[in-house]
Amino acid sequence: MKRGLTFRQWVGCVGFALVFLLTAGVAVWRGDILRAGLDPQVPFQTYEPPPTPDYADRASWALLDARSEGAGPAAVFFVHSTTFNGGDDWNGPIGDPRADAYLRRVVLPNYAAPFARAGSVSVPRYRQASLYTRLTLRDDAREARAFAYGDVLAAFDAWLKRHPEGPIVVAGVEQGADLLDRLVRERIAPDPALRGRLVAAYLMDAIVAADQLSPMTPPCATRRQIHCVVAWSEVGEGDDGAARRRLRRALVWDDRGRLVDLAGRAAVCVNPVTGSTGQEEVPARMHRGATNATGLEWSARPALIAREVATQCVDGLLRHSRPDLESFRERGSWADRRKARPYNLFYGDIEADVAARLAAYAAQAG
Repeated sequence: MKRGLTFRQWVGCVGFALVFLLTAGVAVWRGDILRAGLDPQVPFQTYEPPPTPDYADRASWALLDARSEGAGPAAVFFVHSTTFNGGDDWNGPIGDPRADAYLRRVVLPNYAAPFARAGSVSVPRYRQASLYTRLTLRDDAREARAFAYGDVLAAFDAWLKRHPEGPIVVAGVEQGADLLDRLVRERIAPDPALRGRLVAAYLMDAIVAADQLSPMTPPCATRRQIHCVVAWSEVGEGDDGAARRRLRRALVWDDRGRLVDLAGRAAVCVNPVTGSTGQEEVPARMHRGATNATGLEWSARPALIAREVATQCVDGLLRHSRPDLESFRERGSWADRRKARPYNLFYGDIEADVAARLAAYAAQAG
């Protein structure tokens, strides 16, 4: 005759079931749990931001006029992507150790370094909007992102004083590109002298509303065009769900400096492989080189892996094939995997693009 469970066995079964359910719940809702942990839990209107950076101080720059051997004549102003996760702050303080480490290890070698051959490169530190602001559409998050623009504008004006003449390139990735989109429209496009010095603006991995770009700084239609914008937001081919989410959740600047929904408007896609707005399929054989430069020193140029990535602009997004190589696997923490990728699929293409536009600029100036 079978005996029933003892009290101790019954408690053990219940405990096992609770642990199983808790583990399953964490697996299912892990993203929501981690996202909630980054929420500052204070309205932006009552939030006290970190101290204002002083762009006359070298410490407010991650790079200031860094120049590689044999670099060209341009001055490059680069605005970095999100490196600060969040938590207590909507906007990250200047010099946060973990954010700075990610900036130097991942963002600078992968995204700023393709411009090193163009000339001297400057990268301001700024009170960046936290990663959390890119994971929610709340008004507080939009205000934090708009707040960061004030620092970028101040840094740009300080940088211009160091470079009162000659060709300029502005470039940014992800959050940095979003902020530069506004700076190009509000600061560069209306100023004939500045606009005449602009070789191109590179807005990497950012949604840019086509109807908000100034006709004075349009999307670059060809690789020989200057005073124009090279912008794209990349999504893997076949990843239709990610493409729909990207466009549905996209925020763009309106004429009053507010972040508003893209709301079905056309987004700009300039293919970095061709340097044009063409929507034809571009085969992998035209691709000039991807790289994972994470961890490299600023002066070190990485090896490029060419002819690996096929591309096409489709509905305002850059669809691309995925290299089946270990260097381009997604790694890092949950938060890091939601930042700019720790590799650059178009490193060699960006180098070639800025070189071609600089040559066109020199020919026109001469």
